[in-house]
Amino acid sequence: MQVIHERTINDLVTENYVRASVLYYFGVNFYDNQERTLKEVCTTCGLNIKAVVKSLDSEQEKKEVNELRLMAYPIDLVVEYLKHSHSVFVKKRLAYISQLIDDLGVVNYRYQSLARDLKTVFPLFVEDFIHHIHEEEDSLFVYIQQLRDFLSGQNHGTKLFYTMEKISIHEFATDHEAHEHEMDGFRKITNNYTCCEEADLHIKVLYKELESFEQELLMHAKIEDNILLPKALQLEKLVKLRFYDIIKQN
Repeated sequence: MQVIHERTINDLVTENYVRASVLYYFGVNFYDNQERTLKEVCTTCGLNIKAVVKSLDSEQEKKEVNELRLMAYPIDLVVEYLKHSHSVFVKKRLAYISQLIDDLGVVNYRYQSLARDLKTVFPLFVEDFIHHIHEEEDSLFVYIQQLRDFLSGQNHGTKLFYTMEKISIHEFATDHEAHEHEMDGFRKITNNYTCCEEADLHIKVLYKELESFEQELLMHAKIEDNILLPKALQLEKLVKLRFYDIIKQN
């Protein structure tokens, strides 16, 4: 059996599409090096071949999020987990998919129109996605922090009292539902991320990454819906009860 460093990049990625992303994080675009062996690429790029081989050989399946464990976390740790996920989405996942789309060159005739559409539509999706993340962090996450600070006695609550007259966790939840199916359009134009055998390797890798990203987004939304928002609702109720007690005392 041929050792891994003597195999071509095309062979390695065809065997497991996830390897393309591993190479990307080492600074190697698989589609620019398909006919070269892994050893040749590592030598040219000055990479530690043992480290690269170890990464390519390691278990590439993403670890499942332990929802029960997150359920037991206090809300501030859930928020930090979600913030970290946002950072990974933007800096790693979307950056990689954007690169795949930007570098789509000559492809099988069945995918030429799709390639043009993705080059136009995906940047708009990224822009909207980043805007949504900033909006969530600057509004919902900040609001949750204000609720926590009030209950812990870190602020007197005057500003929060008037804020709660304008917004609520229920409103955040309603708005959140509208963003849970952001990838629907990509699933439709890619036929549920299914391509024919004649499709270029570049297309196959791209489809795999789009499908994987959608699954990550669905899990992320599930954590927000089933863990973050219920905890935030309970927090909001406690704050309202505290305000009610203060008003009664006055």
